[in-house]
Amino acid sequence: MPDSPLVNSDLQSALAEARQAYVDRNPKSFARQQEAVQAMPGGNTRTTLHNSPFPLTVVKGAGCRLWDADGHEYIDVLGEYTAGIYGHSHPVIRKAIDKALDHGWNFAGRNENEGKLARLIADRMPSIDLVRFTNSGTEGNVMALAGARVFAQRNGRPKATKVMVFHGGYHGGVLYFVSGGSPVNVPYDYVVAPYNDIEGTKALFAKHGDEVFATLVEPMQGSHGCLPGDPAFLKMLREETKARGITLIFDEVMTSRLSPGGLQGKLGVIPDMTTLGKYIGGGMSFGAFGGRRDIMELFDPTKPDSLPHAGTFNNNVLTMAAGVAGYGEVYTPAAADALNARGEKIRARLNAICQKAGVALQFSGIGSMMTAHATTRPIRTAADIAASNQDAKELFYFDMVAAGIWIARRGFVALNIMIGDAEADCFVGAVEEFVTARKALLK
Repeated sequence: MPDSPLVNSDLQSALAEARQAYVDRNPKSFARQQEAVQAMPGGNTRTTLHNSPFPLTVVKGAGCRLWDADGHEYIDVLGEYTAGIYGHSHPVIRKAIDKALDHGWNFAGRNENEGKLARLIADRMPSIDLVRFTNSGTEGNVMALAGARVFAQRNGRPKATKVMVFHGGYHGGVLYFVSGGSPVNVPYDYVVAPYNDIEGTKALFAKHGDEVFATLVEPMQGSHGCLPGDPAFLKMLREETKARGITLIFDEVMTSRLSPGGLQGKLGVIPDMTTLGKYIGGGMSFGAFGGRRDIMELFDPTKPDSLPHAGTFNNNVLTMAAGVAGYGEVYTPAAADALNARGEKIRARLNAICQKAGVALQFSGIGSMMTAHATTRPIRTAADIAASNQDAKELFYFDMVAAGIWIARRGFVALNIMIGDAEADCFVGAVEEFVTARKALLK
């Protein structure tokens, strides 16, 4: 049944009031934005962080809390879009960084921690025999595709020049397939398949399989709205790519946090290569790509015809030190299990509130990652996500910020390990208050 004009009108009025209240509460953040636009396009150097009418300026973080330029305090449930899994200034990581600083940095040489971090990753991720580091998940995906293409060329598939990706996929700023793709994408020839559509994707394999050298997929689409991949769909990808000699790459830049061995370990679907990023660097700039030994040995500089992979900061001292401390000592397998169990409980509580109120709001996701959707449709496809009422989601964002909950404009949540029962209760309580106060608008 369509929304009534009255409901739509009331929603627009409520949204306008919420925007104005946001402006009125944050004059210092507005002033910072006005300064920034003098030197950066739109005052911005990271598109994701732009919010209309202007983004808030964060001046401090501690534990699981943030403070903005106007002095407002927030419980951080965004977790730097999965990179901030340790909260802010975790003492174990801080100690490791301080120790690294005491010994200097920018060596132009190997350091003592890069091999340790590589070993931690290889021991935990089922698909990774060997791994190389980059500076971001984006760069990890770019390098993984480059390696997969050469691997195909050197193994009897020189005409395979296409990459299969999926509607709604996000693999970094130059591999972006949400809302039809991006004009700045790396110029591969892409076959864009429907996520979670087994028959539709199999038809594309049948048509283009001989031309495809790699299939790049998130086992749960993160930026698109925490859309979990159906296990049967992911298993089909494994079977089709294996049968056709196509390198299957799992982008686990976000999802590696969802179990000790990533979603591949949780689901038992093991790709040929995996890309990583975000939290594994302990909160520093980090990315990685790894996989089967025979593929990754293409990058072995001791072998003839090896592929170059340069990067001044690939093994930067601070990232390596923070990564060993964070991934090795803090986000242990037990900690991963505990955080994701907490996330499952929180998401269940949120969905129970929404269902009891009978509103068009729900939370999809797995473990410690979730996204709010203003629709009653089960979230399984891109069409389900597109059905979400964007005005209602924007109102949700403004109401959460006003309630002291730091959340993404798109309704994305990535919990950090510093969030305890009290903070979880505050988050759930804020959502319940939103549902109660705005029930008439959430049709």
